[in-house]
Amino acid sequence: MESVQANITALDIAVIVGYLLVVLVIGIWVSVRTKTGEDLFLGGRSLAWGAIGFSLFASNISTTTIIGLTGSAYATGIASSAFEWMSGIPLLMLAFIFAPLYLKAKVTTTPEWLDCRYSRRVRLYFSALTIFFTVVVETAGGLYAGGVVLTTFFPDVPLWASCLAIGMFAGGYAASGGLKAVVYTDVLQAIILLVGCSITAFLMFRSLDFSWAAMRDALPEGHLDLVKPMDDPSLPWPGLFLGVWMLGFWYWVTNQYVVQRVLGARSLQDAQRGALLGGLLKCVPLFIMVLPGAMAVPLLPDLPEQDMVFPVMITQILPAGLTGLVLAGLVAAIMSTVDSTLNSSSTLVVHDFVTKPAEPVEPTVARKYGSICTLVFMIMAVLVAPLIQYAGGIWSYLQQAFSIIVPPIVAIYFLGAVSRRVSERSAFATLITMHALGVVLFALGQTGVWPLHYTVTAGVMTIASCLLHLSLSATVYPSREAPEEMLIWKPAAAFSKADGTTSGLLDVRLWGLVLLAMMAAILFAFW
Repeated sequence: MESVQANITALDIAVIVGYLLVVLVIGIWVSVRTKTGEDLFLGGRSLAWGAIGFSLFASNISTTTIIGLTGSAYATGIASSAFEWMSGIPLLMLAFIFAPLYLKAKVTTTPEWLDCRYSRRVRLYFSALTIFFTVVVETAGGLYAGGVVLTTFFPDVPLWASCLAIGMFAGGYAASGGLKAVVYTDVLQAIILLVGCSITAFLMFRSLDFSWAAMRDALPEGHLDLVKPMDDPSLPWPGLFLGVWMLGFWYWVTNQYVVQRVLGARSLQDAQRGALLGGLLKCVPLFIMVLPGAMAVPLLPDLPEQDMVFPVMITQILPAGLTGLVLAGLVAAIMSTVDSTLNSSSTLVVHDFVTKPAEPVEPTVARKYGSICTLVFMIMAVLVAPLIQYAGGIWSYLQQAFSIIVPPIVAIYFLGAVSRRVSERSAFATLITMHALGVVLFALGQTGVWPLHYTVTAGVMTIASCLLHLSLSATVYPSREAPEEMLIWKPAAAFSKADGTTSGLLDVRLWGLVLLAMMAAILFAFW
């Protein structure tokens, strides 16, 4: 710890402070222009595709992502990067299937679409589930990881104080400026992350004389392989091809704290381009975060813990000033996750629980409720975050718990979008049944009785959920009434030209093909 702290210079601290001041100015500037609930929750539906794409990237890259990716690459190889570059598959589905449906229905939350397609009880069930996991897992987890990083570099600062400082700073501008403040600061944070991590990757590769052959020869066999054997404990190949992108469906297509940016788009074309830009940016971490972790094997051998790789890497490889820039990127990642989760959770409370069909809430009142909810959730997350250090392995189990909730969510969203025949009662029964079964399989997996890797389990459970939803709709719970036309996906509308008059480089169909080609190239290059 002392050696890490010793490498933090006054110039590094000045860079971090300067970054925080810029974020504060952006938050204040946006907050004075935020008047209504729609301004707070959806940025006035005025977000352009560039802001959406960079914000999707920044809100997803948390401190745990950066440290976890580099640490995993150092210890077991680059296979874990699949959770990054394979995000392109659900983002393609968001761009071409769900963004047209969400924007046509003019929903404010993703559970609201379930209300339009199925019923209010399905909407509230999913919304409550999302709020719980977002606050307790995502927000508190982001605060805890950020607190651990800050205490690593500044050991005199207690963990609880680090969590409190991060929560108050990010929660403050999220509560006052809403989604637009979150998105604008995310753009800045994404740029800092990309620049800082790219410089680190360049300097690491330079330390290996820019020799790919030297790097490969210095690593254990299979360290640079994406496709692993069936018995691989980190990511077996069935989980890679079946489970990873299905787990991503929950995150990129239905999770309010991510999709909220798309809902705030000024047009369908901006929503689609933003989602695809996010997918293209998600291919970058393999090269600037994951591969540097693998390069650290010969450059930083015998580290006692894999999670030390990134902090040691930036303090030993980077010069003064650049270390501060990358640390600012870490702070950016922390706050980007925290501000996004807080804003989305308050949106869900106000629009799914406070606002009722027969009792609309005034826009200014909705803004007040949203700000209050953001601050309350911030306090809850700050209280929970320091307790995670006492949970030990239980916290890692919570991350795997996402494989419980995802399968039936995929089934009811996807089948609800593409089929008129699936019914409301079948959707609710599928949620209850498969979540109960998921809890059982999760418990059996922790005791060693259930042998499948959780990514494989997620894929199997998703297929089972779809079959259950279809069979119940066809037999026990047939559909009583046809859904509205705007709730059913139509390929012709989703794949039209980007702006209706021109094609060229802005055609979303071209962007989709480029994203598919990039994912295929990564897979075959590291097969």
